[in-house]
Amino acid sequence: MAPTKKDAKDGEKEAKLTPEQSAKLVLEYLRKQNRPYSAIDISTNLRNRVTKAAAAKLLKDLHERKEIEGRAAGKQVVYHAIQDEADEAGLGQLQQMDAEAARLRDATTTLKAEEKELRGTLRGGAAQVPLPELRTAVATLEQTKAEMAGRLEKLTSGNVKPVSLKESEEINLEHRKWQKIAGARSTIRAELWKVIEGLIEKDKVAETKESLGLDF
Repeated sequence: MAPTKKDAKDGEKEAKLTPEQSAKLVLEYLRKQNRPYSAIDISTNLRNRVTKAAAAKLLKDLHERKEIEGRAAGKQVVYHAIQDEADEAGLGQLQQMDAEAARLRDATTTLKAEEKELRGTLRGGAAQVPLPELRTAVATLEQTKAEMAGRLEKLTSGNVKPVSLKESEEINLEHRKWQKIAGARSTIRAELWKVIEGLIEKDKVAETKESLGLDF
């Protein structure tokens, strides 16, 4: 039976790229995304238009020709487009990002100290903590959590032009640390509420929970 028009179109879509076309596609993708990727990532993101094996070979060749940069990341190698030297405005952004990362590290240290203090309070008897102080502590922690999560998301979302792989890895590390601390905060908040709930009358539970701004 003669091939249909649909079969012909499918054949065109599945037509293999030449090595030159594949190399051009991979290079343009790295330049457009401006962030590091492994051969597997690139092949997947390009919907297998370039196979994993072909992507690995092309990336290696491009790196050897110094058209892209590459470095080891664990058990794999990641590649990214060569970035131009930063101008004065770019340097200013880098300094701001450095300052922000340092502030977030300091804030993380402070939050760890607060976590330790709160756990000590729970062990020592939360009944001794006045309700207004607990309300203030919960509100402050929630606000701090929201502010830091927003800033960290902005720094790691890719909307800010990456300055270097090292900077990106440091920010991602801080983000992961904060996620762990946020999880600990949620646990502490739940434990504090259990203590508070046991100290107040049942008909005031809902009112107290609302006044503390708790939504769990």
